[in-house]
Amino acid sequence: MTYAIPLWDTPSLPIAGTDDLFPVNRIFCVGRNYAAHAREMGHDPDREPPFFFTKFGDGAFTGSEYPYPSATEDMHPECEMIVALSKGGADIPESDAEDCVFGYGVGFDMTRRDMQQIAKDMGRPWALSKGPDFAAPCSILHRVSEVGHINEAGLLFTVNGEIRQEGNVNQMIWSTAEMIVYLSTLITLKAGDIIMTGTPAGVSAVVKGDKLIGHVDGLTDLELTIV
Repeated sequence: MTYAIPLWDTPSLPIAGTDDLFPVNRIFCVGRNYAAHAREMGHDPDREPPFFFTKFGDGAFTGSEYPYPSATEDMHPECEMIVALSKGGADIPESDAEDCVFGYGVGFDMTRRDMQQIAKDMGRPWALSKGPDFAAPCSILHRVSEVGHINEAGLLFTVNGEIRQEGNVNQMIWSTAEMIVYLSTLITLKAGDIIMTGTPAGVSAVVKGDKLIGHVDGLTDLELTIV
């Protein structure tokens, strides 16, 4: 069997200590998973069922120079720990959730905030505000066998050397295991899926020329220059 058009390259992330690549299937992002960020976005941080939005799998970006997206003048990167899955399933019990995790990394949830606000004000979907080209810059991944399961680690995001966001993944309202369990009740998770686990307070705009560094203790930093 042949295809009517050439197949595209599989989006993938590098893996620490190996030449292997992790193939990216889908990208799921949890919203308002840190109380302080929920407050700065005008929402009550009380623990309610999590909600998710998606990014295109080919939005995974591993370059060092990030092209400023079109159709925005207010781009906000949100620094997050990312979770890569080696297996999935539906209705996953919490006792099995962490067994689905291949490894961890650092990611930026790139958001066209002005586009998102207009869509919210008009009662329209805001998927494309979260889904520009290269919507999910990601660092190299570290296997669970190397770093263990990360439930406590400092998170730091700097722009031009100045701190924008600072927190700890232990501040997440919903843990990694809880997110996997809940998400698997909504959709069948698959190997290659990525979960972006939410961001602390301090989200704000960046401009061309800015140098971004996202850090989670024990993982390789994510470094970008906006061009």
